[in-house]
Amino acid sequence: MSALSFLDRERTVAPPGYSRWLVPPAALAIHLSIGQGYSLSVFNLPMSRLLGITAPAPGDWPLTTTVWMFNIAFAVLGLSAFAWGKWLERVGPRKAMFVAALCFAGGFFVAAAGVAVHSLAVGLGLGYISPVSTLIKWFPDRPGMATGMAIMGFGGGAMIGSPLAQNLMDHYQGPTSVGVAPTLATMGAIYFAFMMFGVVLVRVPPPDFHPHGAGAAAKAKLGQTASMTADRALKTPQFWLLWAVLFLNVTAGIGVLSQASPMIQETFQGRVSAMAAAGFVGFISIFNLLGRFFWSSISDFIGRKRTYAIYFALGTLLYCAVPKLGRLGSVTLFVAAFCVIFTMYGGGFATIPAYLRDLFGVEQVGAIHGRLLTAWSAAAVAGPSIVTYVREYQVGHGVPKAEAYTITMYVMASLLVGGLVCNALVVGEAPRTG
Repeated sequence: MSALSFLDRERTVAPPGYSRWLVPPAALAIHLSIGQGYSLSVFNLPMSRLLGITAPAPGDWPLTTTVWMFNIAFAVLGLSAFAWGKWLERVGPRKAMFVAALCFAGGFFVAAAGVAVHSLAVGLGLGYISPVSTLIKWFPDRPGMATGMAIMGFGGGAMIGSPLAQNLMDHYQGPTSVGVAPTLATMGAIYFAFMMFGVVLVRVPPPDFHPHGAGAAAKAKLGQTASMTADRALKTPQFWLLWAVLFLNVTAGIGVLSQASPMIQETFQGRVSAMAAAGFVGFISIFNLLGRFFWSSISDFIGRKRTYAIYFALGTLLYCAVPKLGRLGSVTLFVAAFCVIFTMYGGGFATIPAYLRDLFGVEQVGAIHGRLLTAWSAAAVAGPSIVTYVREYQVGHGVPKAEAYTITMYVMASLLVGGLVCNALVVGEAPRTG
């Protein structure tokens, strides 16, 4: 038990003079790992031919089944954040991040076993909110930048995970296997080791912490920021408007991410290989990553509400343009449109914790954020389902695969219009009573 005491919150309080800039690498170690979930679409086509190897065979899973690996993973992420948000605030980030490493790596091993016996299973752990809550406390003067530093790693996870998964499958595949099961097991071991780096490095600020160099006005503003409990936050209209904002933004983006690899291959049939499609998934994840830091940092200057207005307005225009770009046959413009879209998709995730901090204070922001992430759970089911089942319906009724994603792009655009309205209705700040 003495070894486990290393995980206690009391053992993670930073000593005097500890640099807060040592904490972001710990956050990135966690988020770069769990962000691999964004590249799960790389497994979709190989898992649809586990038995047939070179082509789907009787008994193989269709894409409408394999996409549930993506849906369930992100739904569980949001639900676990909701369930354990208060526990995180009580026990501290190190213990929560250790549990996250066990759950996330364990999920890969469970998934590998499920693929080996042809029984669909996958897991995703608790790790998203621990670094976010910790960095907000370390950077109260720049909450948008702080959440961007943490969450940009999650957006960049696919940048590493997508080519890693594809290269491992290529290494393990053979005449009788597409290489999915050993790939999942290998990735589980790699990610566990990487996440433990974050567990060892993370610290929480001392109770009297104030950032060096903050001006008198900034310190006064920080001192005035009272906090609201997570339970009381749920009773405010602001919380539910932000829930809708996150749900609509995520539904639009995650639906595309869940099928990004098959989508670009089918839109440009014969021109984009499986490896190039994996590169597309990794490439847009770079912009997902960059957008998380860029937009959330910008929000410190122009405000969260204006930043979200940009996400929704510009995103609507780009989703409406994507079908036309596909018909023009321009892979470059198609990819460029999604690069911009995913800067704002990632930015939405990174900006929402700072939005919550502005409205409800910092004391229980991790728990409030965890509850808001149930919107992500709902979106993780809604978005991929819309894209997958609408595509299947269209293909089943004779629509060419290259055109099968047109309607879904217009549906996603309409969701962003709804998000624009919800964001506009967020007025003022929530009452700051306990």
